[in-house]
Amino acid sequence: MTQNHPFAITLDVGTSLVNHTGSWRTVRPEYVHRLPPCNHACPAGEDIQGWLAHAEGGDYEAAWRALVQNNPLPAVMGRVCYHPCEGACNRAQIDSAVGINSVERFLGDLAIEKGWRFDAPPAPSGKKALIVGAGPSGLSAAYHLARLGHAVTIREAGPLPGGMMRFGIPKYRLPREILDAEVQRICALGVTIEYNSKVSNIRDAMRDGGFDAAFLAVGAHIAKRAYIPAAGAAKVLDAVQVLRSMEGEDKPLLGRRVVVYGGGNTAIDVARTARRLGAEEAVIVYRRTREKMPAHDFEVEEALEEGVLMKWLSTIKNVDGGSITVEKMALDDKGFPQPTGEYETLEADSVILALGQDVDLSLLEGVEGLNVRDGVVEVGPNMMTGATGIFAGGDMVPSERTVTVAVGHGKKAARHIDAWLRGQTYAPAPKHEIASFDKLNAWYYGEAPKTVRPTLEVARRTSSFDEVVKGLDESNALYEARRCLSCGNCFECDNCYGVCPDNSVVKLGPGKGFEFNYDFCKGCGVCASECPCGAIVMTQEAI
Repeated sequence: MTQNHPFAITLDVGTSLVNHTGSWRTVRPEYVHRLPPCNHACPAGEDIQGWLAHAEGGDYEAAWRALVQNNPLPAVMGRVCYHPCEGACNRAQIDSAVGINSVERFLGDLAIEKGWRFDAPPAPSGKKALIVGAGPSGLSAAYHLARLGHAVTIREAGPLPGGMMRFGIPKYRLPREILDAEVQRICALGVTIEYNSKVSNIRDAMRDGGFDAAFLAVGAHIAKRAYIPAAGAAKVLDAVQVLRSMEGEDKPLLGRRVVVYGGGNTAIDVARTARRLGAEEAVIVYRRTREKMPAHDFEVEEALEEGVLMKWLSTIKNVDGGSITVEKMALDDKGFPQPTGEYETLEADSVILALGQDVDLSLLEGVEGLNVRDGVVEVGPNMMTGATGIFAGGDMVPSERTVTVAVGHGKKAARHIDAWLRGQTYAPAPKHEIASFDKLNAWYYGEAPKTVRPTLEVARRTSSFDEVVKGLDESNALYEARRCLSCGNCFECDNCYGVCPDNSVVKLGPGKGFEFNYDFCKGCGVCASECPCGAIVMTQEAI
């Protein structure tokens, strides 16, 4: 047998043969799929690299549809997510992380502008699910359950959807028309939201409504309190109360001088809100240093730009009318703040406490099997509580309290609820090895600095609730998408095909990648060393 191949060797031993190279090799190349670090870091479980690839090709609707397979709120998430994906992005070790969050926002906004709708659900399953709470976790679970064919009803204690997205995130970060548009798209799937419908007992609600399963997604709306001696006409408010009142017609009257006690994102939000309500002075008092402040650094920077003042290593001792006594703290040898006995007085018309929030668990009273610890409900790996058929997520379970985590909980719970309703067990696919930076060949990629999102002028911020951080236009969004390195997955750059000295790399066609013809591969490893995204590994040849 003679094969027309430039490196075939014909041996005349009675029969013409190809000299196969397998006997020369000790290792062979293989194409692999690795898990991009951005995907791995996303609490909502988005296939970030997958939808970025569509966006890179300019097919924005396909990118949006790939994105909403996991997250139904991209325009919201593109504004309020703290983008841990970008913190994990390998591109940051070349120049700066890909602007994943800004591209997500671009796609979400474009979908609203174009009126894109979710694909229609399959045939009804005949099963009914009750969701308690129309916040991010509840909306996410409702979306995924509806797309799986189940009838979904959300019961919301408040008058409007969104939960803490509406009542805890100011409009200058999340315009309400954006939130409403994405909620309406979920409702268009057939999801019913019943407003002003607080569930007082979950078992009674399930029985009376004929529900087969329930998902508890009650947000943390109850402000934590701290004992601070107060006398006279002291005006002490809680941050949740202030932010919630911003949704009504009557805005809170905070005065010209406002002191906020706390160091989280809620403290930042309420201080910036106070400035927009006319406070000439807004001061955040926090007992630790800036480095230990739980608020995200970019939010702290924006607050400082807007004139919010910070008093680090300080704690409020008492409030007496319009005067606040603050004690200065000092770090001990272990880095913990300790009182110094040194005091100062601040003048304030209002004191706002931003010390965290708790969840109202009263709907669980009398339900057997539940285990509540530290104010939250314990759930198993399938998100089910100790009570059969009752699942929980978001602020109700032990976890970081962010919109992205809540959306991820809703998706995860929906998949397990669907399996449970069908008498099955949901088993997620095993994850691939992470495509860490050391597995890439970074020389392939030139420097391309990240696009900086435009922002509202500082002079205009404190006089309105206009959105501060703006979105990218199409050209910038396309540029950002094309900065993706496609870590761990072939993007058909043709490097392996071009450098192989044995012509053993076979093209399978656009979008289908490549394969190796091992009859001619001698295992030199040039393809792996030249693959920019780390999608080729050299494995030991079987003996």
